[in-house]
Amino acid sequence: MRALGHSGIHVTPVAMGCWPIAGMTSIDVNDADSLRTLQAALDAGVNFFDTAFGYGVDGESERLIAQAFQGKREQVVLATKCGMHWDANRQRVVDGSPQRIRQQVDESLRRLATDRVELLYLHMPDPQVPVEESAAALGEILQAGKARAIGVSNFSIAQLEAFHRVCPIAACQPHYNMLQREIEADIIPWCQQQQVAVVSYWPLMKGLLAGKLPRDHVFDPQDGRKKYPMFQGAEWEKNQDFVDALRSIATEADKTVAQVVVNWTCHRPGITSVLCGAKRAYQIEETAASMGWQLSDDQLARIEQAMKERGTPVTRSAV
Repeated sequence: MRALGHSGIHVTPVAMGCWPIAGMTSIDVNDADSLRTLQAALDAGVNFFDTAFGYGVDGESERLIAQAFQGKREQVVLATKCGMHWDANRQRVVDGSPQRIRQQVDESLRRLATDRVELLYLHMPDPQVPVEESAAALGEILQAGKARAIGVSNFSIAQLEAFHRVCPIAACQPHYNMLQREIEADIIPWCQQQQVAVVSYWPLMKGLLAGKLPRDHVFDPQDGRKKYPMFQGAEWEKNQDFVDALRSIATEADKTVAQVVVNWTCHRPGITSVLCGAKRAYQIEETAASMGWQLSDDQLARIEQAMKERGTPVTRSAV
């Protein structure tokens, strides 16, 4: 277990990201498999589950979590997010106004069948609302006991500082993986200085670094990954070469590529927990097995060399 910043909450190094079970961008999702996946995560030693008001058009992810953990609430650390929802046309709406934050938090608690969550994030900054106003609203929710700690997601350093001055941040959630390491230059040092946990998402770069997509993979038309540069053209080929290098290390360590990648991420300086999305039990069972061991110095050096040979990826942030 690792301390979640200054909150007094302790979480596992691997957390389950509950976006896939919402079924919005993942294909072949169903409630029965999603419920089995949530239980499999708990059985595999994961205690940290990450969802959001906007994970699903009508809170599908939160509702499944409530169903899966009925009678087991004290065994899990729940994180949810506010400040983003979907309109009638399935278009994302960012709204960090105090009124919307309060409304979404109350609805999330009803969906989750609980009177409080351990961690409540602002899903992303709202360009139309000063971050200090959103922070003040979340601070009130913290004081009311509806959340034990407050976090932010997809924030810049300036936004972190502005929010933190109004409401103490316990956790920050940025994307981070072997191919997207920008936060090492600013976000991680700031969080270390402020004793803020870093709970990173995309450790497997939406499945790219899991080592299971062949070079000739054809994406389903409904698969949202098609739009990312990392899954196209020359970038795709370079990434496949990189995964091949990881595969040799994984074979030597008697681990899967995904386990090597998640283990590497869990042990990076400043990283508290790593969000691993899953829609099937075997997926979270695999990534949960990334805990409890470490790569050797030689293996870490070879990974570093492989990253240098890969070069700087052409990518972009997305949420």
